[in-house]
Amino acid sequence: MTLDPNEIARTVRAGEWNLRYYEAGSGHPVVLLHGSGPGATGWSNFAGNIEALAEHFHVFAVDMPGWGESDAATVDQLDHVDTAIRFLDALGIEKAAFVGNSMGGQTSLRLATEYPDRISHLVTMGPPVGRMPTLFGAGDGPSEGLKVLIEAYHDAGPENMRRLVEIMVYDKARFATPELCKARSDAALARPEHLRNYVDGLPKGAPLPKWVDPALLPTIQVPTLLIHGRDDRVVPYETSLHLLANIPDSRLVLLNRCGHWAMIEHADEFNRLVIDFVANN
Repeated sequence: MTLDPNEIARTVRAGEWNLRYYEAGSGHPVVLLHGSGPGATGWSNFAGNIEALAEHFHVFAVDMPGWGESDAATVDQLDHVDTAIRFLDALGIEKAAFVGNSMGGQTSLRLATEYPDRISHLVTMGPPVGRMPTLFGAGDGPSEGLKVLIEAYHDAGPENMRRLVEIMVYDKARFATPELCKARSDAALARPEHLRNYVDGLPKGAPLPKWVDPALLPTIQVPTLLIHGRDDRVVPYETSLHLLANIPDSRLVLLNRCGHWAMIEHADEFNRLVIDFVANN
């Protein structure tokens, strides 16, 4: 990897928000949206993808309000779709491909139903769809992974961060290293207001007070690529089976030996899939 995050980091005023984002490449715009974990940022989620994708596209990895170096936000202020549209407007981008992991995938799905003229391609990795009944998910509320994620927001120390990383991935030995866990912990603890706002907002629906209307999924017309880990312990892969059945122009890649972070655990394959999909659809 040759990209330095400090060299490609930018800040833009998008509506009421100051947003940090990472920019590289040229060509068709591709917007990368991270998940909701403590310490998540555009760079931490997509450090292994930005450079490869930027060889073909103009890549923007955004820190959403309430995460990373972007402005803090309480749950009543959160509307990730509105923020994404304001980000496009601020940079003069008419239409972009959206690539979203988890929370970012849900945002991209909703954006595709509400602003179909602003999205050219839709790529999701493990997005929640809503409170739909599941065959393989936990029946007592949040999934195993989400319970650990919420605990890490209450205490973002290295030990809880290790538990979080371990439940996010299949290959714990490779990815749940002390160095990575400490880095994620340090990043989360550097913005205590983000942690506090998330915890305070849980009774009010944080981090997604607004969800895609499942009844509108069949109206999504853009080419859609669904990528999901078979071993995802945060969002069961049947969620993507549901999306596949309801989004007309969709295809699903189900990866064995893969948890919730397909773009991290299988970065090279993920990059090839996205490059081919956006370039040829």
